[in-house]
Amino acid sequence: MTKPKVAFIGTGGTIASLGRGPLDLVDYSAAGIVMHADEILVRWPETALVAEVIPIRYKNIVSPAIDFADWKALAALCETVVREHPGLAGIVIGHGTATLEETAYFLNLTVKVSVPVVIVGAQRPSSALSSDAGMNLVNAIRVAASPQSLGMGVLVVMNDEIHAARDVTKTSTLRLQTFRTPDFGVLGHADEDAIAFYRQPIRRRAPDTEFDVSGVEALPRVDIAYSYAGGDGVAVRAFMAAGARGIVAAGFAPGFCPPGDVAALTEAAAQGIIVTQSTRAGSGRTFRGQKLREAGFLIADNLNPQKARILLALALTVTADPEAIARMFRTY
Repeated sequence: MTKPKVAFIGTGGTIASLGRGPLDLVDYSAAGIVMHADEILVRWPETALVAEVIPIRYKNIVSPAIDFADWKALAALCETVVREHPGLAGIVIGHGTATLEETAYFLNLTVKVSVPVVIVGAQRPSSALSSDAGMNLVNAIRVAASPQSLGMGVLVVMNDEIHAARDVTKTSTLRLQTFRTPDFGVLGHADEDAIAFYRQPIRRRAPDTEFDVSGVEALPRVDIAYSYAGGDGVAVRAFMAAGARGIVAAGFAPGFCPPGDVAALTEAAAQGIIVTQSTRAGSGRTFRGQKLREAGFLIADNLNPQKARILLALALTVTADPEAIARMFRTY
């Protein structure tokens, strides 16, 4: 039986790392050993049992250092890989978990390929006792190769679970079940006997989006103002002075900020900076009540602050009209 062809793009991260021994579970990056995609496949030969995997070297980069240049390059690389490998069933991208959800959501808004794109990482390095790297990678390849994944947008596979890029977030520093989808739960499971989906996203997603970053040199500056008791607006005004075109307010649940921040954010909105109210709560919707409307703030719906920042930055590459941007937050 012919195996499906799946491309594996390596970008580094824990899944690509080797520590100083099997019990080096936390400080493994100090060893400085990070494998490229082809080396990871040699480390985990079981991947060949489920697909013909084509390794694609990108570059190894710690995920806290990921930025727009890498996101843009990865979106373009996905398109190149599909073009150069006819009959490809899907693409898997190995990634560090720190910013995995942000890369996944960016690609969910920008990548223009029809095959499934799956982002995968690990909580324990490939050298660790009971590493999750190998099983996560095998399952990600299986999900990418599954016809059921078509049309689902970018997916995240970790700990036998399949998540939508828009909704998933990292919730724990060290636990294997760190990636969760608050409010809605997983799309499905990657079990030994089947890739089993139980629901699908309905928000607009890749490849059918209005965002094209191929000609964009840099994203408009969008900052996140984190609310805390006694916040006095100093950070907000610093963002304004730095040239922010958008500010996401990570407010108290269900979407309020301290008075000092509100005053500064209201000044920002009056100057044409797009202010979008999110929440630091980790789940749930914000709502556009009377005070937010009067201040000219938009709402992030249920996007967490880091994902609201990505959508707002991409929206600003298309338009500066607040109502058009509000429509995008309702759409994506």
